[in-house]
Amino acid sequence: MATRPRVMALGIIVAILILDQASKFWILGSVMQPPRVIEVTSFFNIVLAWNRGVSFGMFNTDSTYGPMLLTGLAVGIVCVLAVWLWKAQTRVTVISIALVIGGAAGNVIDRLQYGAVVDFLDVHGFGYHWPAFNVADSAICVGASILVLESLFRRGETS
Repeated sequence: MATRPRVMALGIIVAILILDQASKFWILGSVMQPPRVIEVTSFFNIVLAWNRGVSFGMFNTDSTYGPMLLTGLAVGIVCVLAVWLWKAQTRVTVISIALVIGGAAGNVIDRLQYGAVVDFLDVHGFGYHWPAFNVADSAICVGASILVLESLFRRGETS
């Protein structure tokens, strides 16, 4: 892969980190003082949730070692993704992996700083509440979804 896509990937990673950490800083420092539910629309709220589990609160426990294990796992995944990014051949793959790395790194920062991930976006409708999430989670989901779609619809190219 040429240098330009690597620079683009680094820019995406840094942008996701800045957006994620700035939004969490704003939520914790201003918006959720005191913590409450802020109804933005009939299907979207701003809340404060501490996620000690993995994505969308799965395996959310108060385990002493859980945050350390999840942090180590996330760092390992980021390392594997960085190798994949280095070898990536398509712009779509580069962008997708950069989104996932940026999101994972944002959540690692939370786990190191707070022992949990700060979640605050709350979508609900038709009697169903999606687990609260954040900018980093959104980047991970978008990046992973694009990687899956790219692998399903790729036309004979390698990446």
